[in-house]
Amino acid sequence: MADYRKQWLSVEEQIQKLASRGVAIPNDGSGVQLLRAIGYYRLTGYLYPFRNSEFYLDQYGRRRLRVLNNYRDGTSLEDAAAIIDFDRKLRMLILDGIERIEVSLRMQIGYTLGCRSAFAHLEPVTFVSAFTNPPIDDCTGQVGPSKHELWIARMRERQNASDEAFVAHFRDNYDGRMPIWAATEIMEMGHLSRLYSGLVSSIATEIALAYGAPSKRVMNSWIASLNYVRNVAAHHARIFNRKLVTAPKRPGKGTVPILDHLLDETSSKQVFGLYNALAVMAYLLRAIDEDADWTRRVVELVKAFPTAGHLTEESMGMPEGWAGLELWKA
Repeated sequence: MADYRKQWLSVEEQIQKLASRGVAIPNDGSGVQLLRAIGYYRLTGYLYPFRNSEFYLDQYGRRRLRVLNNYRDGTSLEDAAAIIDFDRKLRMLILDGIERIEVSLRMQIGYTLGCRSAFAHLEPVTFVSAFTNPPIDDCTGQVGPSKHELWIARMRERQNASDEAFVAHFRDNYDGRMPIWAATEIMEMGHLSRLYSGLVSSIATEIALAYGAPSKRVMNSWIASLNYVRNVAAHHARIFNRKLVTAPKRPGKGTVPILDHLLDETSSKQVFGLYNALAVMAYLLRAIDEDADWTRRVVELVKAFPTAGHLTEESMGMPEGWAGLELWKA
């Protein structure tokens, strides 16, 4: 393993390093101010799309793309500052939409399970066997905790750490046993995602249909993807051109007509770009609150994307003419 030998650099030296690699630095001191506000590594993450690249042949004769350390002609620190500001606004807008979806999911899951049993979330009959059966190690034969048991343990930790008055009420009077319609109020998106993934098909499908999702499989992928996007945004990470590690599944042609356009694009940027998650959020919010102006605000923000050189709103996987689609109309 190689030793790390790069030296600490002052903010002024970091500015000089960027300038030596082709970044135009304003003379008004705003570059130093920006670096002091966000740091060198965060800044270079936003500058990454502006770096030069070249093709080369690897040892097998295959054509590869190599990203270089210097930047394209015309790259300015002001371009990065504008994109950083846009990304911040986009994260806030995403968190606003996901908050509404998360709160609605709490209600819908609590309502749907609650009509079956107050403690349906603790009963194995609510879940598929893969969620409740304990795994057995093939080598040692040792039995481990099931996914359901692990989920319950996380929820107990959540209850024990909560300072909500209603949680204390159940802790003091009912030995901590909370009915599902109360338990969902302390669940985050990750808890909801794991719980939903384990539900038997009939219950999961009932919840999915409440949002216009065609199946448990599709709805499960949507919740998991939005949980990933939420975590990225909540931890203040760059999101505008992020490749989604957990991309939402696209429903089959004609299943959800308003989302059929997602099937028209096959490039990685379209399939794993941020647009797919934004489209799913817009669709779910239509079922939650038809009067919400979230879609309008998304259109207005993205249309104000600070294009710089080759970088456009397409870097987020936005398809041509997307803003005119029915999905994005009030």
